[in-house]
Amino acid sequence: MAQTVFQRYEKKYLLDREQYTALRDQLSGRMREDRYGRYTICNIYYDTPDYQLIRASLEKPVYKEKLRLRSYRVPDSQSPVFLELKKKFDGVVYKRRAVLTQGEAQRFLWNGERPDGQEQILNEIGWAMQFYRPEPKVFIGYDRTALFSEEEPDLRVTFDTRLRWRNTALDLSKGDWGAPIRRDGKILMELKLPGAMPLWMAHLLGDLRIYPTSFSKYGACYQQYLYRQQRLRGGAVCA
Repeated sequence: MAQTVFQRYEKKYLLDREQYTALRDQLSGRMREDRYGRYTICNIYYDTPDYQLIRASLEKPVYKEKLRLRSYRVPDSQSPVFLELKKKFDGVVYKRRAVLTQGEAQRFLWNGERPDGQEQILNEIGWAMQFYRPEPKVFIGYDRTALFSEEEPDLRVTFDTRLRWRNTALDLSKGDWGAPIRRDGKILMELKLPGAMPLWMAHLLGDLRIYPTSFSKYGACYQQYLYRQQRLRGGAVCA
């Protein structure tokens, strides 16, 4: 059964190709790719008409949240998708995830029709939807390679490439196409940790001059593209 509740720390890094190659070489003795290998993640992010959620997130508050619908390939109506409410408080990430079919997710998001089961998680997500009245705002996709350690099973490292976006055809079943979010070829690495970073990992990142960043895929998409489009259309978006 897929995990539906997460509590962890997440740290992000942007790597150039040289750093990525060196890091993968150094990690090869400690971590290996998970059974899925390289795969595509597709997301639809939901927000208020004036992008309240992402604007608040970019201000670096103590508490922030995001609502998204995710799939691990382009789904059909019966494919599993994941409706996620992701919160961050004081540096800790809390994620609530409902596992639905694409059809169930659409009926829940469009009509409020709840499937059986997962009542507590759907109640939390339903409350957020009633409070914010969100609508689909942007598709964000990327190709991911994930590493895990058998000795430290709660430690995961992911590498995301080909970050892309679109703000039309906001349906996961419409494909994983989109325009590039970044054009510098950098790779987004995320460390997912239950607590403090292992000392060996901290030393390795320091030796390779790999430093943390606050980069957000949705945040970058909003700042570089969506905000400008809203201004050009004369929309009411507060800076």
